Amino acid sequence: MRMICIMEINIATKRSGESRLTNGLEMTDHYFDVPLDYSQPNEEKIVVFAREVALKGSSKKLPWMIFFQGGPGGESPRLAAPSGWCGEVLKTHRLLLLDQRGTGLSSQVMPRTLATRGEAAAQAEYLTHFRTDSIVRDAEAIRKALIGDKKWLGMGQSYGGFCLLTYLSFHPEGLSGVIITGGVACIKQHIKDHYRLTYKKVIDKNLLYFQRYPEDAVVVNEIVKCLQDKEVFLPSGVRLTDRRFQQLGMFFGGSGGLEAMHFLIEKAFISGVNGRELSEYSVAKVERASCYENNPIFTIMHESIYAEGYATQWAAEQLRTEFPEFNMDAEQFYFTGEMVSPGMLDDHKSLQPLKEVAEILAQKADWCALYDLDQLAKNEVPVSAISYYDDMYVPVEWSEETARHVGNFRIWVTNEWEHNGIGLDGPRILSRLLNQLGERAPFGYRA
Repeated sequence: MRMICIMEINIATKRSGESRLTNGLEMTDHYFDVPLDYSQPNEEKIVVFAREVALKGSSKKLPWMIFFQGGPGGESPRLAAPSGWCGEVLKTHRLLLLDQRGTGLSSQVMPRTLATRGEAAAQAEYLTHFRTDSIVRDAEAIRKALIGDKKWLGMGQSYGGFCLLTYLSFHPEGLSGVIITGGVACIKQHIKDHYRLTYKKVIDKNLLYFQRYPEDAVVVNEIVKCLQDKEVFLPSGVRLTDRRFQQLGMFFGGSGGLEAMHFLIEKAFISGVNGRELSEYSVAKVERASCYENNPIFTIMHESIYAEGYATQWAAEQLRTEFPEFNMDAEQFYFTGEMVSPGMLDDHKSLQPLKEVAEILAQKADWCALYDLDQLAKNEVPVSAISYYDDMYVPVEWSEETARHVGNFRIWVTNEWEHNGIGLDGPRILSRLLNQLGERAPFGYRA
């Protein structure tokens, strides 16, 4: 059941810092006081931060682009120079890098900040206001506070693309166009359909990994046995479990990920006083690569980004039983991908106090709709998107289904890159996507 959220926007209160020049960039910091709950606009306020970026000396009349970062729970990029995809955008636009609520310099969601809310139920209630619908409300309020009635171009990477489909659903009047990179969401599928497909894609990635690096198969199994038989502790002081090690399959989601895994595995063991044992180097690297300590939103709210009128109930963990390849006692150990589980709240020290909060959110059933399918079907805002055949996180099958449903939508599907394409070849990708915006697309058009 889709419960449409009514999105009445109140103008945000803006505070801005002095502009500063850095390496050819002119940057201005903006802080906006916005309602925590837009249904109660005169009650509690939170802060949302955004950084305005332009090339030094560029015209104040350039059109604006707002950028939505991936995640959920990721802050916007911090630029030091006009390079990469940002450099391409800045040739023609002023860029607003939005720290979505709860991230970066916006009112942060961290275990210690959540503790100030009181008991677990109060913390969970607070977090219900940090989903996509609230992020879009913030963006629209900020647009009015910053540029008035003018429209802006929206760009979203990964989860940022999900945000823009919500934006198109409820406030298309604020957008002159939309660019989505690796983030065309499954707007028609249940979360379990999503995970059934992504589990299969992760299996394919494991097969490819062990085919490319067959020598790693034995070492991976040896590491897992070591973790099961001995207590191996991470630098943070918590035990490194086989389940946390399994989550390193997140490596597989981007170009170069197989190599990143191999380079970690090849240095896994050293000869110590007790014989062959896991090296401090590899253990520390596992912690860094699997750390969600600084982004609790990702763990405890990740599944909610798919929920519309139903409880997610740890859907990825439920579906895991359908795929015996991921059993810990399987003949060959397989890594998982972007599948959160309640066990993560035990495996990460600072997240342990949030176990009850995460459970409350997993059982919440009255989530409002994130997409208006009727509005998207008649959409007139030009959309230019890139999706990747080998994307392990955002399956191209659902992306193409969405592209067929949304009006005026151009989708470029390629196997030249994976989910992190704009980080590798941003200027080329952005140049093509920007050019496509000027060409009106027929229904469900595929570039």
